[in-house]
Amino acid sequence: MLGVGCFLCVCCIPAVFLKYCTAKRLEYTIAYNISNMTRRYINQLRDNEKVEEIFRISEKQLRPNKNGNLYLQCNFSDKTGMISARLWNATEEMFYGIDNDDYMMVEGTTQRFQGALQMIVKKMTKVDAAGIDETEFMRFHSVDVPKTRARLQEMLRSITDPDLLNLADCFLIDEEFMERFCKTPAGVKLHHAYPGGLLEHTTQMMEAAVTIARLYPELNRDRLLFGAFLHDVGKTAELSVEGEMVYTDEGQMLGHAILGVEILNARIQEAEKLTGAEFPAETAMLLKHFLISHHGLYENQSPKLPMTLEAMALHFLDSLDSKIAEFRKYMLDDPNLGGHWTNYIPGIERKLYKGDV
Repeated sequence: MLGVGCFLCVCCIPAVFLKYCTAKRLEYTIAYNISNMTRRYINQLRDNEKVEEIFRISEKQLRPNKNGNLYLQCNFSDKTGMISARLWNATEEMFYGIDNDDYMMVEGTTQRFQGALQMIVKKMTKVDAAGIDETEFMRFHSVDVPKTRARLQEMLRSITDPDLLNLADCFLIDEEFMERFCKTPAGVKLHHAYPGGLLEHTTQMMEAAVTIARLYPELNRDRLLFGAFLHDVGKTAELSVEGEMVYTDEGQMLGHAILGVEILNARIQEAEKLTGAEFPAETAMLLKHFLISHHGLYENQSPKLPMTLEAMALHFLDSLDSKIAEFRKYMLDDPNLGGHWTNYIPGIERKLYKGDV
């Protein structure tokens, strides 16, 4: 039992059963078909509202308050959004009795805190995943992977620089890599945070790179286009492609810029074996510069500032595409339905105007 206990009883729901999980803890597990119930989604919740619903838990943390008492900090999500939650008077037994991506029957109350809606949890109980319709908890929109992947490949194979074209083929012919690339999200919370998000984000940047190169002939079109493909390639190792979007151990320790350089070095070696020729050292340096400078500013955790025309253009293309996706997500996830404005968003220090959308 998760500390505060189960708030549903066998006499109320015949499908409830008890299950002894380990020698260390006892948990109640609820098994039933969620499709027979009417859900109240996260984007429908309002301030000071009682909640009794099933959500997926993620980013669970056990923290002490100022008096040294433990509380559970976590996020709950469904297909419409995510809400931060706290459960006071938590225990280590409770914390280790649940895992990220578990489904939880939650009873609590919403409240507004620093402009954002959060939930104070009174009770929560793990739910057997066997009766869950997982589509109710998948927080992403559908990406047409075959069509988007085909367009990405088409643009890469339009490169005329033979060294870059050979290097591109080293990525494209690796089916295992490409499958992972097409499943990986581009982030865990803000922009393109869904399976296929990296593919979508990358392809949109490549489309923009082709357009920008036509407008500014001083830019090296092939190099900018390949840089757009390459800039986030390290996220295939940084982010998990299974379950909730989370960082891998490598991702936490190294980050996608360094992981991207490692991936690039390995592909350059492959290209050299396939062609029997040494890859141009200057080209390799310029490609690595894309990876370590595309965040643009030191305060954005960029190891280096952009130092070429193409690197500068790549940074702004990345920022443009990610910010449009981020703002769109804020608007879609906003609980203030029917209003012209979103609630105040602390992360960007403003409200956003939605108009009549």
